[in-house]
Amino acid sequence: MNKLRFVLSVAGVVLLAISIFGQTTKKPTRKNTRPTPKAAETPTETPTPEPTRSSATKKNERPGTQIQINKSDDARVFNYHYEYSGPNFIVTKIIIEHDEDGNGKFTIMKRDWSDPDSDPLKISAAAMERIKAIFAQLNFLDSTENYQYEKDYQHLGNHTFRLQRDGKKREVTFNWTENKYAKALMDEYRKLGNQASWIFDMNVARVNRPLDAPNLVDAVDSYYKRNELSDPVQMIPYLKEVSLDERIPLIARNHATRLIGQIEKER
Repeated sequence: MNKLRFVLSVAGVVLLAISIFGQTTKKPTRKNTRPTPKAAETPTETPTPEPTRSSATKKNERPGTQIQINKSDDARVFNYHYEYSGPNFIVTKIIIEHDEDGNGKFTIMKRDWSDPDSDPLKISAAAMERIKAIFAQLNFLDSTENYQYEKDYQHLGNHTFRLQRDGKKREVTFNWTENKYAKALMDEYRKLGNQASWIFDMNVARVNRPLDAPNLVDAVDSYYKRNELSDPVQMIPYLKEVSLDERIPLIARNHATRLIGQIEKER
């Protein structure tokens, strides 16, 4: 009997201890599965990167393998200046400026263009010799003749010539003349304009409009047959480039090759 009481007493003590331990022990905190917002942080905007200077100031360039103009040429004073102005034609303006050695600049403006375009120009020695001889025959700097025919042919376009040398300067404009030397000078610069403008158009065609090449080679062939090029021999290296340019149709390349042979045969 006493043993039973002892056992019950011990059991009661154990239960009491468990009860007390359970009340004083902290319950485990349930982990909060929702993320707690950071009170210290505030949302910030990501700054939009500014465009670089090169992309913001990039100019609209004419496409194609155009020869780059030396900007110092714009400030140069060329002592020979020729300008053709014909608003009734597709080519409304041609300007040829050069020095005594034939180094200069060719500028062209067409009807639908907003601005003119320019390329460097090299006049052949043979053409420069003819030009200088004509100016000498005209005694251009000391003459007072205006060369204009009695009738005005404005619809044909005006030709302006300016020469400055040895401290002298003279400018004359006419659209038709009966002076054989003034007419020869007009013809020389017209042929220069034909040659330079054809190369300009072919440069564009070779890169951007290859299907124009056959018609352009037909055109330069026609210029050659009508003696409307300044110096066909000078064009041979460029025509060879055209004949080897696989970007343009074969018919144009073959025609250029035949034209080269014809020029070399008749030179």
